Amino acid sequence: MTTLQALPATERSRRLNTEGLRLRTGPFVLRLHSDHGAIGDQLAMLYALAPVVEADAADLTTFTIHLHRPRGLRRWWRPQVRLRTDAATPFSPFPLDHALPLLEWGYNWCISTQAHHFLMLHAAVVEKDGCALIMPALPGSGKSTLCAALMLRGWRLLTDEFGLIRPNDPQLRLWPLPRPVALKNESIKVIRDFSADAVLGPTFPKTRKGDVAHLMPSTPSQRAWAQPAPARWVLFPRFRAGSDTRLEPLGRGWAFLKLSGNSFNYKLQGARGFRTVAELVKRCPAYALDYSDLDQAIAAIDAVHAQLSDACPGSDFA
Repeated sequence: MTTLQALPATERSRRLNTEGLRLRTGPFVLRLHSDHGAIGDQLAMLYALAPVVEADAADLTTFTIHLHRPRGLRRWWRPQVRLRTDAATPFSPFPLDHALPLLEWGYNWCISTQAHHFLMLHAAVVEKDGCALIMPALPGSGKSTLCAALMLRGWRLLTDEFGLIRPNDPQLRLWPLPRPVALKNESIKVIRDFSADAVLGPTFPKTRKGDVAHLMPSTPSQRAWAQPAPARWVLFPRFRAGSDTRLEPLGRGWAFLKLSGNSFNYKLQGARGFRTVAELVKRCPAYALDYSDLDQAIAAIDAVHAQLSDACPGSDFA
């Protein structure tokens, strides 16, 4: 299967402007139409190993997104870009040079409002030794920064945004969605300084969430897009400037409340959602982490993982 990186730039541009460029990202196929030339190059860097789905393939398109410059004065004066899906126009126009953040937020919107065959946790998920660590957190908790750092230290990135579990799955597997990690404001420099292996796209200043840059998933993470991992433990991270690193067990009751509260569609899932979260809490020990130093946080996480890894099936991603 051809990857986006291997698709010639001329063919990539042709598809974006005609029948649409279809990309496989984990369990979803995105078809993108766009007349903004820069978006193809940015995607080719950040989604380098994403499989390109051909028109005659059996894979059905999950979401269709149109990303186009409006006609009229706004095409030339303070140019803008609009996002439209098959279902709605969920956002006001963005400045043209913010097309990539608009696409990423639009894709998030499509998943969160339509992919209800999954229980969707607002969580980062990483894997090591065949077992998944779920990190649910509210915005501003440092979840994305910690997730990025773990990936750069050898953990496999499944997702930074959506913990995807099929209700009634007896293995409680998390499904990969290896998309770029959205870093904001100070986190951009933190991760750039943290590892020379960090591949970051352009920084988009003054978006609705501040300055934003996207970190490319590691090569092993991208290649393992079809390999789910069973849940092994849950961690609720919280960044606190200047704090010592504290990782402490969390009771099942609190874990249930925090997990269900960090879900996009827990209420919509009804009894299935309740049973899935209850089973997660039953099987997976939960911890709370306060941190300010990434190296110390990763050392603490690795220590807990070492204690739990005997129950992990082993990983074969490479």
